[in-house]
Amino acid sequence: MSELYDLASAKYAMYGVDTEAAITALKAIPISIHCWQGDDVQGFDTTGALSGGIQATGNYPGRARNFDELCEDIAFACSLMPGVKRLNLHASYAVKPAGDLSDRDEVKPEYFRPWVDFAKKQGLAGIDFNPTLFSHPMVKNGLTLSSPDEEVRAFWIKHCISCLRISEYLADEMGTPCLMNIWIPDGFKDVPADRLGPRLRLKDSLDKILAAGYDKSKVSVAVESKVFGIGIESYTVGSSEFYMNYAAKNGICCLLDNGHYHPTEMVSDKIPSLLAFYDKIALHVTRGVRWDSDHVILFEDEVKEIAKEIVRNDAIGKVMLSIDYFDASINRISAWVTGQRALEEALLYALLLPNRDLRKFQDEARWTELMALQEQYKMLPLGAVWEEYLRREGMPVWYMKAIQEYEAGVLSKRV
Repeated sequence: MSELYDLASAKYAMYGVDTEAAITALKAIPISIHCWQGDDVQGFDTTGALSGGIQATGNYPGRARNFDELCEDIAFACSLMPGVKRLNLHASYAVKPAGDLSDRDEVKPEYFRPWVDFAKKQGLAGIDFNPTLFSHPMVKNGLTLSSPDEEVRAFWIKHCISCLRISEYLADEMGTPCLMNIWIPDGFKDVPADRLGPRLRLKDSLDKILAAGYDKSKVSVAVESKVFGIGIESYTVGSSEFYMNYAAKNGICCLLDNGHYHPTEMVSDKIPSLLAFYDKIALHVTRGVRWDSDHVILFEDEVKEIAKEIVRNDAIGKVMLSIDYFDASINRISAWVTGQRALEEALLYALLLPNRDLRKFQDEARWTELMALQEQYKMLPLGAVWEEYLRREGMPVWYMKAIQEYEAGVLSKRV
């Protein structure tokens, strides 16, 4: 241990906080790493532009172009990320045998065997999964599970049922439950004539997917809402209100993406509301700038507030965490590492708070002391504890040198 850490530990102890306990707790919190940062959400089953309200901006050199390159990049990024890591996959990253022309409604568990082998080799703690209902010809008029076209709906229902089987397979292979998250791009650019009809069709589609059955001890199904997206500015079928009600009624999870709400809405405030009613909730942590822009996570106020709500409500075992953004304007490896570390930093910050005293001040209406202690805590030596955590994890504090060497030796050769 360093002298700086010893001093920091003593400083926190003055407030009744055990830095060793905080480090131990942080080391055990799994964070799911999204594969799609490495290739700008291209996947392996399409060569066209992204669609469905999804857009990756920029053209930084070195994008992963295939399974081997993407695995290489994920492995290197994870070597610079402390803590327990899972892998988050989309169905569009299926690794099919040569000549296999099957469509997404026929996606099979065996297509993800290479990912399982990779995850095991890397020592990842599990794999999470997402049906891919965008960037595909069967997204007709911007609609999937809410489409009035029965053929379109049937295609995507079959796709999601296939994804349930894949999720069960991933859980069996990895020996840990899989979170399967459903997000759809459905909505309208201008003011709709019918707001209820699409939602009733979405409800019916989800009912059919769940009716196919799945092992709930292996798979947690989640639904992910959104306030709007490119091309669906006026109406989003899968709204927060719709999915919260649907999830509560059907015993599945709500997934909160903090880029999917109005800029004045705070996901941190939604977390305790859901914890009052749900055994588990899921989070996609990102950074929205003015809209759902999926910027790289930084150690900023809302990320810290999200972490605080998880920690002080004893919800570490109830909240499933994933990072989710895609930035093609900067080095993609750095984007992965910076975002994952920022979330870890926020969790450490929350673990080092004197939450019992803060709650006591609030309950006793000691507002002056509450404010003063919260402000005092912002100046405590968090950095020294963070650096000690990284040292124990075998990670460099400054990771850009390693990334720059990787860019020169690997990424720059992808032309």
